[in-house]
Formats: sequence, C-alpha cells, structure tokens
Amino acid sequence: MNKSQLLQQDREHLLHPFTDFHDLGKQGTRVITNADGAYITDIDGHRMLDGMSGLWCCNLGYSRTEIADAIYEQLKTLPFYNSFFQCTTIPSIELADALAEVTPAGMNNVFFTGSGSEANDTNLRIIRRYWDLKEQPQKRIVISRKNAYHGSTIGGASLGGMSGMHKQFQALDYITHIQQPYWFAEGGDMSPEEFGVHAARCLDEKIQELGPDNVAAFIAEPIQGAGGVIIPPETYWPEVKKVLAKYDILLVMDEVIFGFGRTGEWFGADYYGLKPDLMTFAKAVTNGYFPLGGTMVSDRVAEVIKAKGGEFTHGYTYSAHPAACMAGLATLNILRNDKIIDNVRDNTGPYLAKRWAELADHPIVGEARSLGMVGALELVKDKGSRARFDDKCTAGGVCRDMSIKNGLVMRATGDTMIIAPPLIITTEQVDELVEKAHRALDDTAKALA
Repeated sequence: MNKSQLLQQDREHLLHPFTDFHDLGKQGTRVITNADGAYITDIDGHRMLDGMSGLWCCNLGYSRTEIADAIYEQLKTLPFYNSFFQCTTIPSIELADALAEVTPAGMNNVFFTGSGSEANDTNLRIIRRYWDLKEQPQKRIVISRKNAYHGSTIGGASLGGMSGMHKQFQALDYITHIQQPYWFAEGGDMSPEEFGVHAARCLDEKIQELGPDNVAAFIAEPIQGAGGVIIPPETYWPEVKKVLAKYDILLVMDEVIFGFGRTGEWFGADYYGLKPDLMTFAKAVTNGYFPLGGTMVSDRVAEVIKAKGGEFTHGYTYSAHPAACMAGLATLNILRNDKIIDNVRDNTGPYLAKRWAELADHPIVGEARSLGMVGALELVKDKGSRARFDDKCTAGGVCRDMSIKNGLVMRATGDTMIIAPPLIITTEQVDELVEKAHRALDDTAKALA
C-alpha cells in the first residue's frame, strides 16, 4: 500500500490510545516504518533520534538481535502454555529467579502479567488478600498521588491521579490522592527542600485523617514519569520513609518506567534507598520487544499469602508467557553483561545532566531538570513568575512538533517537554539530542511570539 492508502485505513479502522480522534482525522498519523539503534524512521524517510525510547521501554534501542532470536527460538519450541492449574514453563521459572536476583533485597516472588496496568490491578488484589489473611479486613484504602500514572485499566487509572482520565470513568472509591512533589508548579515561595518535606507530610496528614487502621497501602512512582518527569526534591523520599515507618501500611513502588536502569541503578527504589512491599514492573523488562509485566512481591507479603493457604483467585491467560519470559531473560543478560546500567550511572547520565542543564538558559525554559536518563523542560512565557504562555498548554504541542521537524522525538506533557532516551545513547548522541532540542525551542519561541 502507498502512504495515502495506509492513512485512509488508519482513519477508518484504528482507534489510537490517548488520542483526540477529531484532530487525528484532520492531521493524519505518523507512520513509523523501521528503527535502528537509537533512531526511528517514518514512511517519508525522516530519521529521528528517539528521545522517548519508544514509550519509555526500548532501553537497549532497536537493534538487539539477541532478544529477537530468543523469542523466535522459544516460539519454535513452545509458543505458549499457561501457568494456571499447577503448570509452568522453563522460561518463566528462569526469569522469576533472575528477577529475584536484581530486584531489591527481600523481593523473591513475582506474579507475571501482560502489562504494567495489569500488574497494578494485581497489586490491588494482593493488597486486599494480604490484609484479609492478616485478619484486618478494615484496611482497605490505598493512597496515591495527584497527577500520578499507574495504567489505564479501571484499577490502574483509579490509582493514577490524572483528573482528565477520571472524568471519563467512575474511579474506585477506596483510592484517594494526595499532593504530588512538583516543586516547579506547586512549590510557591518554598525552597525545594521545604516543599519536599511539606509534600511528604501530606501523606502523614492523609493517614491521620483516614485513620491508620483503615489504610492498606501507599503507591507511588519513584519519579512521576507520564506526569512530567517530576523529580521530587531531595528531602521528599527520606521524609516519606519516616512517615511509613510510623504506620503498618504497605509501600507499593511503581517501577514500570524507572525499573531496569533508567536512574543509573537497577530500580528507582535502589536509587532512593526504599524497601517496597510490592513493586510493579513492565516496559523495559523485555526492551519493548514482547508484552510483559508483573509485580514483585516481598517476602513479608508472600509468606502470608502462601502460609495461610486457600486459592488466590486471580490470573491472566498470558501470565508468564514463555516467549515473553525469554525476551526478559535476554534483556537482563544484556543489561548485566554489557554493564549498561553502570555506564548510565558513571558516564552518560552525568553527561546528559550537564548538557541538559544548559537548556535552562533558553528564554522560554523555566526549569531544566534531569536524573539518570530522563529529563524535563518547563516551557514558560516569563521565567521570574513561571507564568505559562496560556492555560491551554499549547506551547508543549508546538514544541513537540518543532522537535519532530528537527529530527528528535520529545514528548509534551502539558507545557512540559520530557525525554527518556535509550540507555545505550552515547555522549555524541547526547550532544545531538541537546542541539536538536535547542533548535526546537528556538522554533517554538518564534512560533509563539
């Protein structure tokens, strides 16, 4: 088919995620046809540096034949079998063992799913089962944060704190939300350090309001990804740890975006020195080559569920899919053998931080922040007051389009531009990324003038 035929069929048949279908019908889609290393190419031959690793998932880029070969070999041997009814497969056993090695200490059990959304629904089921078996059935409430993202199922979207999503469905009534640690937008006259403590104490206040005996868990991303790469002030997580130590509630870390090396450590929990009870993973576990997610379950929780007996009435057809697990094993082997995460921590992460910070000098950038292999730019009309260009978040959309034009994929979250490039990016490619981002900012400033 030629391009016009493909676009016509796309308009007629394909419903895209998180899309205004009216706008899409007028503008058409961008058809991506091939990829190599850290680059993608569209149907017009336009080559772009992928500053978003696909959708936060292709940490190793697009040229890992080892992963593709592992999937193919497994499909030839055993393309599928389920893990219900006392059955298992060799890849699922081996990947569960490998994950227990690389996740934080005390997390030795995994429940496999097909995505991060399914994994967070699984967390809700495990939380409920755990407290019932502990004979504390009144502990039902789960606390999350505003503007957090935890998936698109009813459970995952209820856990998330995005108001636009909540307007389109009925959220679960036992989930509540507290302030996010977003200093640039919400810190006011407080210093980042003061605001970090303030945001953490909102958790304590909410627990007291609801009653500690009624609160089952607190779920959070180490850094809020889809919300705008919101890196909490350095005081935030230490203060949260103090709050959690006071109460008997579970900590659920959503590592779907930040797991498998993006912070320069295996997991965000490692970076911040946290000990979660449940930990969600997906995306980069297979480098995006095959759908796979899951939740790591701490010994504290798993021992109760196992010891108390009885059926845990939960599961998915594709839990522990053998080909997906082989993709996961191949991905973990590359991360370890090629010392990918060490390189992010010691070399490319610090280099990105240095180069990315230079963009803060641009006239329309209010803040440039980064950590490991993520970054964000706050687009503003006035640096001093942090005033945005308008209340419709149009600057971000303009900058996204200008970025694509200049050969770089950056994502717009409102008027915040975010990046999450592949962990294999070189220092030369970091230079390319920053230079293209700067050109996109120049073009955006001209367009908005």
